[in-house]
Amino acid sequence: MRALDRGWDILKGGGPAVTACEQAIIELEDEPIFDAGVGSHLNREGKVQLDAILMDGATLKSGAVVAVERIRNPIRLARLVLEKSEHMLLAGYGAEQFALEQGLEFCNPEDLITEREAEIWSSRSGAANFGTVGAVALDVNGNLASGTSTGGTLYKYPGRVGDSALIGCGCYADNESSAVSSTGHGESIMKVVLAKTASDLVAAGKPAQAAAEAVIALMSRRTAGRGGLILLDRHGRVGTAFSTSNMAYAYRTATASGLFDIGP
Repeated sequence: MRALDRGWDILKGGGPAVTACEQAIIELEDEPIFDAGVGSHLNREGKVQLDAILMDGATLKSGAVVAVERIRNPIRLARLVLEKSEHMLLAGYGAEQFALEQGLEFCNPEDLITEREAEIWSSRSGAANFGTVGAVALDVNGNLASGTSTGGTLYKYPGRVGDSALIGCGCYADNESSAVSSTGHGESIMKVVLAKTASDLVAAGKPAQAAAEAVIALMSRRTAGRGGLILLDRHGRVGTAFSTSNMAYAYRTATASGLFDIGP
């Protein structure tokens, strides 16, 4: 609920949707239970490599970073790419160089590794914590935004990039349709361009919930992977769906709110 409150406070004060998404995700990146920021899964080399994206539905511009190792909150760096760079995605060394130029503080890579994740990596137990984090928002000016942040899959190959930071896959926002953030098996999500496909269904007239359910059904039919998404249309209507064993999510509107952690 802290992340929800942090984002809602921005919107309630008349702030922009991109800031609400960024601030909600910062709260989640700082919570070690999630596979984002501190507490992320370790790759084959025992390192944390982080991906994040933030997208503005008014301009269709996104800012994304992948495979960064010295940034505690990669969503902050994604925001800088969104607003300060002519590019939309920066990787590895280049992304960290841009962070340095923008005055974003580096952390020690070891600071991102929790004792729990180190034990999982050492034992090769395959146990995993909760996954990718994301947020979607609609502000008082009618602007939509979405964001996604992740540490990726456990034991991933160094340099592997999943869906999370790819526009249209792990994230999409368009003021004319909806804002979407995805989670799940990245390679499968990429195959069906999950976030953009969901947004296109909304643009074509499907209600938010029906669009969310339809795109997860498509993913299940065309791939072997599982996933989920949160969706917010331009009228503020919420849609959620998932084929994973569970997916925790929360929402708040001017008239309703909910917090869910639904199992099988």
